[in-house]
Amino acid sequence: MAQIDTSGGGGKKKKGAQKKMAIHVDFTPMVDMNMLLITFFMLCTTMIKSQTLQIVLPTNEDVKKEQQSQAKQSEAITLILDTEYNGDKPAVDANTGKTVHNIYYYEGIADTTFSTPNYLRKEEFIGNQNREAQGIRKILRGKNMQVMEEYEKLKTQWKNKEITKDEFDAAAKKNAADSLKTRPVVVIKPGPNTTYEGLINAIDEMNINQISRYSIELPTHTDTVLLRRYEQDHGQTIIRPTVRAKARTTAAAAATDAEASTNS
Repeated sequence: MAQIDTSGGGGKKKKGAQKKMAIHVDFTPMVDMNMLLITFFMLCTTMIKSQTLQIVLPTNEDVKKEQQSQAKQSEAITLILDTEYNGDKPAVDANTGKTVHNIYYYEGIADTTFSTPNYLRKEEFIGNQNREAQGIRKILRGKNMQVMEEYEKLKTQWKNKEITKDEFDAAAKKNAADSLKTRPVVVIKPGPNTTYEGLINAIDEMNINQISRYSIELPTHTDTVLLRRYEQDHGQTIIRPTVRAKARTTAAAAATDAEASTNS
């Protein structure tokens, strides 16, 4: 608290002399307030943000245990993700301004005999054009057509306020997990040069196309064999040294050269 002493002290003073006041300010409450504020901000502030990527995968709650690792050949589709690079940076499409991601996919069991020309096909993340699905979205939607037709009906009912949002969400979830409908099982395999954006785009396509059965795995030797043959048949370079690892090696070598020249 602030205190003001107006007594002016003892003794006689000259007539007309200015009256002096002694002011004393107690800062103890202010110090207590500062400590409380510091404690509050320390407890409520995130000092280090997590750099991990959190991915919510579909659950197996509606699938029998013996069926969790099983899929019909006609329902299975495998996506091998890859990102193109210019040097050590992801390549950007000049028309769209988006990073160029390629998807190499095959349906059913991998054809390592290469008996058909479609043993491996290539698509991109294009999305919709003129309200029509394009690229890998068109492929996935075609594989999940029965579910998507019912989903569009539910969406129309919700937009027309025939059902509530909660009713729509519950019905859409049940529809996506309906075992009586033909539904795909998608295996997503990010390549070593795939960026997080490419993986997120693939998961977005699962949600957009109401695909409830998918998993994320690493590419296998069989996938490498298919990609090698595709390179030969189409004159492309797909399998290459990991760009990001190569960029780190190049940077380390440059730093070593700079240090050597400085010491010399």
